[in-house]
Amino acid sequence: MNSLVRERREPGELFGPRFSLFADMLAIGMATAVASLPLVTAPVALAAACTVLRGAVREERPATLGRYVAELRAHRPLRSLLAGATVLAALAFVGVDLMLAEAGLPGARSMSWALSALAAAALVVALRTAAAPDAARGRRPALRRAAARSAADLPARALLATAVALCVVLLWMLPLLAPLLPGPLALAITAVELRNAPSNEEG
Repeated sequence: MNSLVRERREPGELFGPRFSLFADMLAIGMATAVASLPLVTAPVALAAACTVLRGAVREERPATLGRYVAELRAHRPLRSLLAGATVLAALAFVGVDLMLAEAGLPGARSMSWALSALAAAALVVALRTAAAPDAARGRRPALRRAAARSAADLPARALLATAVALCVVLLWMLPLLAPLLPGPLALAITAVELRNAPSNEEG
């Protein structure tokens, strides 16, 4: 992919396409934060954000609230509640195990490193699943393809892990940024997925 956005500026456009993409990213981030408030809806909210931003990047489609809501419906939020509950349960399991490991049990340090590595790998696969263009048509096939791509693409794993780490650091430094962070995260996931995608891929 040569460029994330078009270079041509429309007549009367003051800031250019890159600023428009930045504004769209922040707006979609806020919508994603609101849609993620029940927590179990976070995966489908992020998937809808990735779809909208992919359309804005590849096809120059406007990233509007109406389109975001339409993508949420296309991802069938009620059926996606199970995926959200699974993610929350996995996070809770890892958190409890890490707390137990910190209690001074034998092999605690090795267990902590192993759990952290496993959680990071699972998170990368989950994020790539959310960004899959066909995620709305079936999560299991998208999950299998995301796992295969993640296993074969070390740079993508590193980029996604870095994006998540940066979001965590920003949230820790300035919690008020929380409503905006889903936007940059969704754009980072989308950019990673598009970097090796064929130019004629449909959004």
